[in-house]
Amino acid sequence: MSEKAISLSFTNPRNPKVTIQLTGSKSECNRALILAALSKGKVKLENFSDAHDTQILKSCLDKISSQNSATNPLCIDIGPAGTAMRFLTAYLCLQRGPFFLTGTARMQQRPIQLLVEALQTLGAEIKYAGVPGYPPLEIAGNLKQLKTHISIPGNISSQYLSALLLIGSQLPLGLALTIENEITSKPYLDMTLALLKEVGVNVQWKQNSLIIPPQDFKEATLGIEPDWSAASYWYTILASIPEGEITLPYLKENSLQGDNAIVHIMKNFGVKSTFSKQGLTLKKVANPSSSEIQAGHINFITCPDIAQSIIVLCAVLKIPHYFSGLETLKIKETNRIEALQIELRKIGAHLIETEPGVYYLETKNIHFPDSVRISTYEDHRMAMAFAVLATQIKEVIFDDKEVVNKSYPNFWKDLEKIGFIHQ
Repeated sequence: MSEKAISLSFTNPRNPKVTIQLTGSKSECNRALILAALSKGKVKLENFSDAHDTQILKSCLDKISSQNSATNPLCIDIGPAGTAMRFLTAYLCLQRGPFFLTGTARMQQRPIQLLVEALQTLGAEIKYAGVPGYPPLEIAGNLKQLKTHISIPGNISSQYLSALLLIGSQLPLGLALTIENEITSKPYLDMTLALLKEVGVNVQWKQNSLIIPPQDFKEATLGIEPDWSAASYWYTILASIPEGEITLPYLKENSLQGDNAIVHIMKNFGVKSTFSKQGLTLKKVANPSSSEIQAGHINFITCPDIAQSIIVLCAVLKIPHYFSGLETLKIKETNRIEALQIELRKIGAHLIETEPGVYYLETKNIHFPDSVRISTYEDHRMAMAFAVLATQIKEVIFDDKEVVNKSYPNFWKDLEKIGFIHQ
């Protein structure tokens, strides 16, 4: 086993009751960081996320704010942080440049053309330093605004929309953003709009357009809620063991995060959610059989980041299921649909596209060997979603233990609290 690999097993303790303190939401914190940087001190953050992506973004913003010379391009390397790439592409257009914005080899395969073209329409000077349509980017900065109105498809990535909205109030002429087609991952757009409201930015909806006049931020402190994406792994683990109770402090019933859809999804998998002033308590109340949920169909259009967790859980419980709303998974840290298909085949599960955009999990040949090796594809969610396999398989080996640092650095350590052993 390589130095980066980790072996995971489960001791199956009787009726475990544990409390898990989740890190702050990466999605909320990254948006708040951009707003804080644009506000020049008016906006402050509480419960800062320790996710690697957030640490990268903060480090980049600190580097940008402390630069002294604008003679040579300042190199900003965001590594594998996709949200940081999108948000900084827009943010850097307003800063004193020039900049060279780059990332990992995989990041240079993730499209960014729609966002670049929208910013160029506004007046930004951006060039591709490699393959057209993809990072790395040469950004001149010091945007001289030419237009206020831009149109962008909403069905590709909500991060493009958020990147533009976050800077909208600081554009000299403001922003009028028309959204074409259905909005993918709409809760993430709603999160951006809610945070803008908290810092005093007035946004007007007019049919399918968002209008942001030029305006200043008000003084505000943004309290970052724990990460609902991280909570999804605890739901699936609880659903896969006979009994137990897990408390997740500070999670809110009325959350800004779309991944809180897991609350309703997991009712069908025997996990009850109870909210209190302290946060959220999960309790295993039933052990559903495949006959009870066999005809299910889950649409992840508003919560794609929990798709891997649920799909792997269905395989663990041998429950066939239909899934849709997975379009954005192909342009994440890896092609997550393809990665799921490859790794699920190792236990005899097959994720089949039955019609465009609809996938069926076939479970009739699922088996659980004594040991299985799971590739993570440099994708944090592949490691954490497949951890639940250890409740059924004596040893699950992951090729990269450090990949979870991207969003949940304490994941392996927290697993120990409920009876997992790793080495």
